[in-house]
Formats: sequence, structure tokens, C-alpha cells
Amino acid sequence: MISLDPRLQAYLDKLRERPGFDWRGSVDEARRMFWKQAHALEVDAPVMLETRAVKVAGAEGPLDARLYVPYAVGADHGPGIVFFHGGGFTVGDLESHEMLCRRLADSARVRVLSVAYRLAPEHKFPAAPEDAYAATQWAAQHAGEIGFVADRIMVAGDSAGGCLSAVVAQETKNRGGAPLRAQMLIYPCTQFLQLTPSQIRLKEGYFLTQAAQDFFRDKYMRTREDALDTRCSPILENDLFGLPPAYLVTAGFDPLLDEGVAYGEKLAACGVAVTHRNYPAQVHGFFNMTAISAGARDAIAEAGRWAADTLGKRA
Repeated sequence: MISLDPRLQAYLDKLRERPGFDWRGSVDEARRMFWKQAHALEVDAPVMLETRAVKVAGAEGPLDARLYVPYAVGADHGPGIVFFHGGGFTVGDLESHEMLCRRLADSARVRVLSVAYRLAPEHKFPAAPEDAYAATQWAAQHAGEIGFVADRIMVAGDSAGGCLSAVVAQETKNRGGAPLRAQMLIYPCTQFLQLTPSQIRLKEGYFLTQAAQDFFRDKYMRTREDALDTRCSPILENDLFGLPPAYLVTAGFDPLLDEGVAYGEKLAACGVAVTHRNYPAQVHGFFNMTAISAGARDAIAEAGRWAADTLGKRA
């Protein structure tokens, strides 16, 4: 029987000793909590050659973004990763995923452009996926300005950002635009339709609770019918043929495990090359927990190596 990473278990045990966050509270409180947790669980990230604030085009106006350029990037122009942060489409920002982006850029040895898409409830669905698609197209159209090569771009994201990456891959095929080289889906949310066995089994005590999922869903969607839209639930898309290779990360103690696995299987059934890495002793969000999990650091490094190989960076 697989056990939870001992250091993660100790951290979760400490969380249980404190008063739990009340998900009936305000969005501002949730954002402050998420920010504090993200910064408490990340330390000593790699130093970059450059980090630069960038304005990219969203669906309805400019968006803030941050470009990470690692020391090992080499040439003036090369492959690039467009990254979308997690946080239930409601919390999270460029700062909460600063460390993850630095580690990914360093291990992949490519530039990473992290995009601050519009958040709910101020901007409900479909603002986030529309921003993600627009920002990815902007990156391809302005590749020279940010050191990207337009035909060697990958989308990546964790949790809600993994959902957005899956949607961008689908929408790029369906709506057109510069083709993507790959997609990296880190414990993605792929549907809002039903409770899966992993959601029921792991609804309490493993970082992403059912109360948190309910909070994010209610803030994100306008009506329950939004869940039937493939931009909200990308697993509903049946024509996945011709999508770029996917790197799928799942965690054994993640409520989203089953829907991530199911989406990977559906991609593979449509002929998409899927590299699935399951980390059975980890929880949802573990890529942001490198201060307490050596396994998290190793997992990001492995993802970076796959990105480098797929984008053609490694010697």
C-alpha cells in the first residue's frame, strides 16, 4: 500500500491542528491564504539570467506576464513555454507560481512566459480560457520580442492552469493559429460534471478539499451549464486527433487523479503521444511544495527534461 510522502504527511498533520480555512469566506481571504501557503512551501529557487515584466494580449485587453530566462538558455532565440498558474481560476497569480516557473525554466533550459489571465469571480468563465488562447497566440506572433521561436512553443500549467493548457491545445487546433509543439498538464482539472471516485475518497485531509473545489466551481462558472462547454471541461471534447504530445502529471493523493488519468487515456486513444508520470505518494499542488518534498523537486526536473527533449533543446 502506497503511503503519503512522510514530510507532506507531517505538514498536513500540522495543518489539521490549526483552525481550518473557512471556504465560506471572501475571495480576498482565499487569495491571501493561497499566497501565504505558496511562499511558505517554496525556497531557494534557481537564479535566472533575466526576469522581465511583459504585457501580452488577452481576449479583451492586455494582461500582465513575466518572462523567465535561465542562464543555460544559450541562443538569443529558442523554444519557449507559455505557463498558466493554478488556483481554481480564482486565486493564484504570477507571484504564487514564481518558484515553479523558475525551476521549470532552469530544468528545461528554455524561456518561460507566465501569464496572469483574468480571475473569477470578477471575470467568470470563459474569460480564463479565452485569455489563455489569446496570450498563446500573442506569444507566437511576438516570438522575436520574447526570445521564442514561433514553431517551438509549448503550453504548460498546473491544476486550473493544466485545464487551460488542455483547452489551448484544443482551441489552437479548432480555431487555428501557430501550432503548438507540446502540452504539459500538471494534475489538471479536466471536468466539472461529476464527483469521481478519487474526489470522494480524498475529499478531506489532502490539501485540496471538497469545500475548496466547491468554492472554486461556484466562483468560476456562470451557470451549471458551463460545465458542458469543452472550454470548461476539456475531457468532453471527442476529436482529440492531431493534438500535440502531452506530458501528464498526476498525484496519488489528489482528488483530481481520476479525471487526469481519464483525459490522458482519451488523448492516447486518439493517437496523441502521452507521457504519463504518476507520483503515488504526492498530493495536489506538490509542484509548489519543494521546501518540504524532495520528490517535488525531482518531479519538476523530470518535467523539464521532457520539455527540453520535446522542444529540441537538449544536446
